[in-house]
Amino acid sequence: MSKTTRATQALEKAGVAFTTVSYDYDPNADRIGLQAAEAIGEEPRRVLKTLMAEVDGKPVCVVVPSDREVSMKKLAAAFGGKSANMMKPADAERATGYHVGGISPFGQKKQVPAAIEAAALDEPHVYINGGQRGLQVRLDPKAARDALKAVAAPLVA
Repeated sequence: MSKTTRATQALEKAGVAFTTVSYDYDPNADRIGLQAAEAIGEEPRRVLKTLMAEVDGKPVCVVVPSDREVSMKKLAAAFGGKSANMMKPADAERATGYHVGGISPFGQKKQVPAAIEAAALDEPHVYINGGQRGLQVRLDPKAARDALKAVAAPLVA
C-alpha cells in the first residue's frame, strides 16, 4: 500500500505535521469508521469519518467521530442553510476522486466547504482517512480544521 496519496500530498503542501497508520480494511464492516478505530486500537471518538453531504443542494464535506451520526439539522445550520442530506455514494466518489471507504477531506478533486465536529478539537490527536482504504493520518485536530478551512460546529445528533 502506498502511503503517498493526494491527501498526504495536500497535508505536506499545507505544512501540516502528520503520521500515517495502515490497517486491514474490511469492506464488509457494518460501520467502516468503527472498524478502523478497532483495527488501529484507538477510541472511536478520535477516529473521524469523512462524509459527503449537500446543504441546500451544494456539496459539503463533514468530519465527525466514527461512533456518532450527523444531525442534518445541525449540519444545515453550520453552513447557514435550510436543509441537508447525505450525498449518494457514487456522487461522493465522483466529487472527491476517492472511493467510499477511502474518502479523505484532504486533496479532494474539487475542494468544497468543510465542517468538523467541534468536540473533536478537544482531542490531543485524531485520525482521519488518508485517501485510500486502510490508511489513516494521525494529526492535531486544530491543524486538520485549519488545513480544511473548516467550520467547527456541533454536528452530531
